[in-house]
Amino acid sequence: MQPIVELKNVTKEFYGVPALRDVSFDLAPGEVHALLGENGAGKSTLTKIMAGVHEVTTGELLVDGKVESFKTPAEALQKGIAMVFQETSLVPSLTVAQNLYLGNEKFLNRLRGIYISAQQFLQSLNFGVDPTMFVSQLGAAQKQMVEIARAVHHKAKVIIFDEPTATLTPEEKHHFFSLIRRLKSDGVSIIFISHALEEALAISDRITILRDGQHVITDDVKKFDRDKIINAMVGRTLSGELYGKAGDKRAPRPYGQKILSVQNLSMGKMVRNTSFSIYSGQITGIFGLIGSGRTETAKIISGVVKRDFFHGGEVKLEGRSVRYRVPRKAVKDGIVYVTEDRKLEGFFETKSIAENIYLNLLAADLNKGLTVSYSEMMELARHWTEKLNVRAINNSARVVELSGGNQQKVVIARSLVQRPKLIIFDEPTRGVDVGAIAELHHVINQLADSGLAVVVISSYLPEVLNLADRILVSRQGRVVEEFSMEDATEEKIMYAAVH
Repeated sequence: MQPIVELKNVTKEFYGVPALRDVSFDLAPGEVHALLGENGAGKSTLTKIMAGVHEVTTGELLVDGKVESFKTPAEALQKGIAMVFQETSLVPSLTVAQNLYLGNEKFLNRLRGIYISAQQFLQSLNFGVDPTMFVSQLGAAQKQMVEIARAVHHKAKVIIFDEPTATLTPEEKHHFFSLIRRLKSDGVSIIFISHALEEALAISDRITILRDGQHVITDDVKKFDRDKIINAMVGRTLSGELYGKAGDKRAPRPYGQKILSVQNLSMGKMVRNTSFSIYSGQITGIFGLIGSGRTETAKIISGVVKRDFFHGGEVKLEGRSVRYRVPRKAVKDGIVYVTEDRKLEGFFETKSIAENIYLNLLAADLNKGLTVSYSEMMELARHWTEKLNVRAINNSARVVELSGGNQQKVVIARSLVQRPKLIIFDEPTRGVDVGAIAELHHVINQLADSGLAVVVISSYLPEVLNLADRILVSRQGRVVEEFSMEDATEEKIMYAAVH
């Protein structure tokens, strides 16, 4: 069977540095093909060539057996290739329905008719999104649903999904996988990029693995298991290193000084009378389902959002009552929040790695002297990119040009440069490959071992169980249960999060 899309010996260079080297790839009609690899392996570059974002340096792109050279995504879409990007490309100032029909409008449009049509289409996909809402009002998961819906609405014959499930709840993932199966039965070919290896094993027909911009292996999904995939991606197995081995119980770190005390914290309907404490030299894991108030609680503590003025509760830092109205004051007192939405809140995408890191040093008034120093900025960038193993052409590269995992490392470097006493990681490994996960876990453990108070908010239970010394469970806006490492099990934690 002739491939619907084929890449032959493709090399792609940026500033003379190859992101892909002599890679060949093919996609059969009506198949789900998983594309896996570490951050920076070349997955997004490969698919963006098919989607018209990048042009090849050398090699050929064939669609239905004919050589093509797309200069824009619109040209690729005309040939039936659509891409759902890892970072959403929606227009924030337009409504969901307007984004859905953008580029495919009729000559005369009736807004009410568009809303009704969009409502019916979204319901057919089991996506609970109001078509009249502005995109700027949506959460990350809802934005991802609109991106997916827009690609399906274009009736493309090839759809590329780049990390489509990173922000979705388990129920939303179930609906998404049902949609993939339906598209496949309709003859649509799908490329599926994901760091969730179990999802790739469950949904795909074939798997291709890239490493350092080169093709490693392509084979039927039945020939793979988790360990074989990881070994092909990073050159060694990481299963035990990532989430421990079954039955392993490590000794938790002892309680240090009480850094933070939260009493009856409240903010509208999202956070309701929640109380807990955080200690130095420990990793406190916070687990909860979407909407449980975990992120909102962290943002109140770090000054990103304000708690209720009356009856909002009390936050004490090292025994002193504090109420932050802006993050700057929290940073000066040693509280740093690492956001879950790195593109929107984590960095300045048009600035370089060095500039991003140095700006946070300036914000905390920790730079040497009274003036901005280029040499200090570059030395700081060199130190942190080496410490966190940030892979980039150089430290002058713009952060937006980096892979997702390397962007996350820059966000963490920006936080660590502010010398915090308490650092809160919100979904630190979302959209990050297994190799980078191991590196980030190592960094988080080192911070706790050095005496910092560390909080890790995560929706992935194995990650919480592997990292945390004690686990808080959040439900309906408040912490409802605390587990020690000796008592914690997946079943107990999930029961507390749901019931």
